[in-house]
Amino acid sequence: MLNLFELSLRFNGFPIKEAKQLLGEIQAIPEADYKEYIFGRQKSILLFHLTENSFYKNFAPHANAENWAKVPIMTKSDLQKPLAERLSNGFSKKKVYVNKTSGSSGHPFIFAKDKFCHALTWAEILDRFGWYGIDFHSSYQARFYGIPLDTVGYRKERFKDWLGRRYRFPIFDLSEEKMRQFLEHFRRKKFDHINGYTSSIVLFAKYVQSQGLILKNICPTLKYCIVTSEMLYDSDKALMEEAFGVPVINEYGASELDLIAFTNMHDQFVLNSETLYVEVVDDKGMPVPNGEPGRIIITSLYNKAHPMIRYDIGDTGIIHPDSTAKKPILQKLIGRTNDLAKLPGGKTVPGLTFYYVTKSVIEDDGNVKEFIIEQTALDRFRIIYVSERELTQSEIEAIQKALYTYLENDLTLTFEREEALDRSRRGKLKQFTSLL
Repeated sequence: MLNLFELSLRFNGFPIKEAKQLLGEIQAIPEADYKEYIFGRQKSILLFHLTENSFYKNFAPHANAENWAKVPIMTKSDLQKPLAERLSNGFSKKKVYVNKTSGSSGHPFIFAKDKFCHALTWAEILDRFGWYGIDFHSSYQARFYGIPLDTVGYRKERFKDWLGRRYRFPIFDLSEEKMRQFLEHFRRKKFDHINGYTSSIVLFAKYVQSQGLILKNICPTLKYCIVTSEMLYDSDKALMEEAFGVPVINEYGASELDLIAFTNMHDQFVLNSETLYVEVVDDKGMPVPNGEPGRIIITSLYNKAHPMIRYDIGDTGIIHPDSTAKKPILQKLIGRTNDLAKLPGGKTVPGLTFYYVTKSVIEDDGNVKEFIIEQTALDRFRIIYVSERELTQSEIEAIQKALYTYLENDLTLTFEREEALDRSRRGKLKQFTSLL
């Protein structure tokens, strides 16, 4: 029987029942046959886009699944074109799931998934949470995420929270007074698990610890803490488990792809081999042996609306030597961390706050190619960007308004257009950096 959350997915055109059925069939494939399954999906999705997607056909005219390592690697900048130019035949903006990436690596873009592919993403998430007995229909989630502050976006997210049995703690203000208020909610509400951005939850754990408390003693129904979107360091994991009194589970995902990896009951960071094909490659794009570091390259095996084939997500990592085709394990993830910003009014906000600023100002014309934000003083921020043309005054004012809305007024913003941005040794941009 479909629960309310799954009914809402079906109502919006996402066939969750069929997606869950297919996921079950994939999971039933024996290990001995799994390489054949993966190769079949690689070949099928590549052939589809070479036939039905003019953007991809121009991008990779000589791609051949029989020589997969030679299939061109897609970067985020390759996808900074109007979405209509990147959709496959038979798909339009009205017939697909459309969203925007955070730009956390400095490369924002709009992407699409066909509705079955997006339903598969949710089937994967429901399956992984199910490893721990977490049910979106009955489990009560304490959600540490941002939320749109415009009326329509705010109400939409709150409605989704209601459907998904979630209580949201907005993370735009993480002052001690707010933390105290958060703690009072845990005293009154029967939360089953915590879920949200790593840095925000770590700050809350530090506050709980500073009060000489263990969260599970205050909220006995609490069973797990799931962190996502940012690096989870061993020291932070230990801190949270001590402060909360429950196990910490790590989630690694990307909105334009799927859930990428999830901690299993044996504390292994298991990669999604069901709807994705994850590779680790060297600087020349060639696969490295398991156990060696390299760039993480991911193929979406089911997205027909938009090609995500050998897509460079912008992270580096290591696949464990004991991995198999059916159960690849991410031994180490490198990157995906965000600084915290301290503001004149006393607020402390995570770098991912700028995720919402990005989403509120990005356009689908591909003008802004890359950007980073630097905090040079409590009230001063530099926005450094690469674009085809200068930002107009109205665009600058829109960015200023968004920053004032999400952060606070009386911030001094400077905008600097550059030919290129400095990159780290890993070739990855850090979207937000505090120089305080």
